[in-house]
Amino acid sequence: MNFRGSRGDRDELDINLIPLIDVLLVILIFLAATTSFARFTQLKVTLPQASMEQDTPPALEVAISQDGRYALNGTLIDVSSPPEIADALRQAAAGKTEPLVVINADAQATHQSVINVMEAARLAGIGRVNFAAQTAR
Repeated sequence: MNFRGSRGDRDELDINLIPLIDVLLVILIFLAATTSFARFTQLKVTLPQASMEQDTPPALEVAISQDGRYALNGTLIDVSSPPEIADALRQAAAGKTEPLVVINADAQATHQSVINVMEAARLAGIGRVNFAAQTAR
């Protein structure tokens, strides 16, 4: 019994490429079948053109100082409660459609004074309130 064998009896080791090629061809066919080459149709939309700017009525500017005083359109008003401020806003907004209130509050003004103006605008029936701010220089 010869367990060692002779060197001439050994089989040559080789890599069989046919199964590898078969697998690669199946993957290629799968990718080709699942890839969509169709172009999506695009919607042609004609957007409207603006012919002129919309006229915005002048805003009612309410300035609030740091000590809680109010000025309406640059005129100091001697009021302190929301109903009194609402009366002044109603008088200033007489005849205007959809008036706008712009609040210019000092950085040191109390939160309550700003809330008073917002409440006054609500009482006066003014639904549009904006806040003015300054950019840092």
